[in-house]
Amino acid sequence: MTTTETPETHSCAPEHTARLQWAKLAPEVYKAMVKLDAAARQGVDPVLLELVKIRASQINHCAFCLDMHTKDALAAGESVERIVQLSAWEESQHFYTEREIAAIELTEAVTVLTDGFVPDEVYEKAAKHFADTELAHLIAAITVINAWNRFGVTARLVPGHYTPGQYKH
Repeated sequence: MTTTETPETHSCAPEHTARLQWAKLAPEVYKAMVKLDAAARQGVDPVLLELVKIRASQINHCAFCLDMHTKDALAAGESVERIVQLSAWEESQHFYTEREIAAIELTEAVTVLTDGFVPDEVYEKAAKHFADTELAHLIAAITVINAWNRFGVTARLVPGHYTPGQYKH
């Protein structure tokens, strides 16, 4: 921005168009994903769930899901500061509880399977902070957001138009 431009007059890059409206073209898959997402979130704290969805979406570079879940997190009472720090959580651990850190570490391990497994120490740390049923749902929720991210990134879904509560995933 030049000194004579204001945020209101600043010219932004043009918005891209989605490659594919996959949800409309595969509605049964979309409906099944929505049901799976609803089942996975049972018993998981909604704010923690949004942190997990944001972190996985950051790793997977899914702008559409980042737009959705940061807005949903803010609507659920999450602070801007904690959302901003999430991409650098290892240097900002004092913003999060031990339980949240365990969930974030688990999210990263499940999202990035380059070593082919979730390390025992990451799983054991999460298991200390979550009851078995809650842990099972947390793992399911992490898996589901990764699937949503892959749909969003591959179809190049366009961020910026989501309103909190518009739809859940």
